[in-house]
Amino acid sequence: MFKLKDMSNLTQTRFDTRLSKKQKELFEYAATVGGFRNLTDFIVFSAQKEAIKIIKQHNNILESEKDKKTFFDALLKAEKPNAALKQAAQKHKKTLSL
Repeated sequence: MFKLKDMSNLTQTRFDTRLSKKQKELFEYAATVGGFRNLTDFIVFSAQKEAIKIIKQHNNILESEKDKKTFFDALLKAEKPNAALKQAAQKHKKTLSL
C-alpha cells in the first residue's frame, strides 16, 4: 500500500503531457488567478493535492473494511463468556437496579 510521506526531498523527474489549447489556457488562467509562479507549479500542486485526497480516501475504505471484518469476526466467532465476564455482568445488573 502506498504510504503518504514527505515528498519534498525526492529526486526530480520529468512528466510530459499533451493538452488541448483550451485546457492549457484554462490552467494558465487558474495558475495566474491562484497566484502560482507558473503553469508547472499549478499543475504539480493540483495533481499532488488530488492524489493525496484519492489515496486518503482509498486508505479510509481499506481501514473501514478491516474494521468491519474485525467487528463481524468478533460477533460470529465470539468465545463463550468466562467467569470474570459473567461476574461483571451480574455486578452491572445490580448497579442498574439500585
